[in-house]
Amino acid sequence: QQRLSDLGYWRGTPDGTYGYQPRQAVMALQKTAGLGRDGVYGPATRAALDKGLQPKLVVSGNAIQIDLATQVLTVVENSRITAILNTSTGSGQQYISHGHPATAITPRGTFSVIMQIDGMEHGPLGDLWRPKYFTGGIAVHGSSSVPGYPASHGCARVSNAAMDMIWARNLMPMGRTVVVL
Repeated sequence: QQRLSDLGYWRGTPDGTYGYQPRQAVMALQKTAGLGRDGVYGPATRAALDKGLQPKLVVSGNAIQIDLATQVLTVVENSRITAILNTSTGSGQQYISHGHPATAITPRGTFSVIMQIDGMEHGPLGDLWRPKYFTGGIAVHGSSSVPGYPASHGCARVSNAAMDMIWARNLMPMGRTVVVL
């Protein structure tokens, strides 16, 4: 767990157990390494950890980088990795929103945090914990479900604990750049 933390894979508050947050950190490492995304710390994951694999950055300064191919969210401060998080973005599936068909897509591009809600938002497509909106109705937000694959309506889900950490450490203030690759 310490090696994960040293590389930037956020694993929550250490408590001596291999619970939900350490599994999320392992899943982020597995995604970065191109491995199976099961959150199990096996031989291939150990080898990736030993190699010190981190996401490749295309951003500098202070920004949030969301990689749709790997499903990893990276927090960058002063051009250095501050936190690496498992995320789940738009599934690409069709759904109905306000009576109209829509497709669950996380848009690519460069955006900024434009709105935030410090609490639970009960939206028409589900609950969003402490969302930080960066374009339209698309946000980085906490969720109790952050699988190893794209599963959202377009937002970038992270664990509720990870979202609490983002707020506590002010890692996504208003105006912060968000780059979706």
